[in-house]
Amino acid sequence: MSTPRPTEREERLRSELASLRIERDDAETATPSRRRPLLWSALAIGAVVAVWIGARARSGRIPEVQVVAATAVAAGTPVRGTVLSGSGYVVTGEKYISIGVRVPGRIEHYFVEEGQSVHSGDPLVALDDRDYRAAVAQAEAALRTTEANLTLHESDLGRARALHARHIISEADLDQAVNRVAVDRATIAQLQAQLTQANVQLDYTVLRAPRDGVILAKLKEVGEIAVPGGFEGAGDLIRMANLEDLRAEVDINESDLRRIQMGQGAEVVPDAYPDRTYGARVVKLYPQINRQKGTLKVEVQIPRPDDKLLPDMSVRINFLAEARTPAAGGAVVLLPRAALRQDERGAYVWIVADAHVRRQAVTVGAELGEQVQIMDGLAGGESLVAGDASRVSDGAAIRVTDAAKRS
Repeated sequence: MSTPRPTEREERLRSELASLRIERDDAETATPSRRRPLLWSALAIGAVVAVWIGARARSGRIPEVQVVAATAVAAGTPVRGTVLSGSGYVVTGEKYISIGVRVPGRIEHYFVEEGQSVHSGDPLVALDDRDYRAAVAQAEAALRTTEANLTLHESDLGRARALHARHIISEADLDQAVNRVAVDRATIAQLQAQLTQANVQLDYTVLRAPRDGVILAKLKEVGEIAVPGGFEGAGDLIRMANLEDLRAEVDINESDLRRIQMGQGAEVVPDAYPDRTYGARVVKLYPQINRQKGTLKVEVQIPRPDDKLLPDMSVRINFLAEARTPAAGGAVVLLPRAALRQDERGAYVWIVADAHVRRQAVTVGAELGEQVQIMDGLAGGESLVAGDASRVSDGAAIRVTDAAKRS
């Protein structure tokens, strides 16, 4: 049985249906390649929008600041602060007094021990003095001999003058008698000087304290020979110091010299006793800079030392400055250095009030270490912006950090 041929209308309908068919394999492979560029574009646009939104949010955020308080100290209350500190050593006003021999001799005896206090004129060391006593005795004997000759020659001169008046002896004989007396008198003067020198040398065999002080060290032992001169310190037997005039010395950098002046107050804190503090004042600025180190040596005097302070002890020296009394006689206003600012218009601070800041010009007084005195512009008690204030402007709103609130 034969199949009827499709009509022309059916062929046309079948052709239109075939044109509307989509192959599955082609669609699955073609769709991702067309969608991938669109996906990356959307992600990039989203990132840009997020960054822009974040920047807008940050630019509109109220800045956070830390605050400190300006403090007022009642008028008449001394206010001091450390402006400079340095490590140094305890010294004596005359440094160390080294006592050496002026005549050679063997050390016979020490009258003192280390740490013993002595007064001016007290004996310290005795040398063997037998040679010097013999020299004194010899000078005394020579002097007595010459004095006896003088007595005889003066008698001869008297007789010679009487004989010359009667023209018994010549003028030359009289002149010789006069000359013998003159020579005797000159010899006596010379021998008296020699005797004085011998006594002085005998006295030098006992070394005595030149002033009040404390014995620091005995530099030679009994039985050793001490000679004056020679190498530096070769003849020194005793080292002592006057502990009544104790000082501390420290090297100060050239850049810090503007902070130091004569008479300035200071504190001395021994490294061995950090709980002890001794008042001091600047008494000496050495006249020459150490070129190699770029420093100047400064001495402070300790008016009330005690037995805890010893020469060569390591100490910390704090130089102090005192707040100046305001002209009006009011309270002294202090603020932390971190709150003080400076620009081309001068010194100023940011005052915090009602969650806003206000610029306030101030007049700066003495620098007291980490604090600064304000002579004008603040009354005390104000809250001030401390630290970074780069985002702060006059009249702007601010928010105080939690740490600042707790403090």
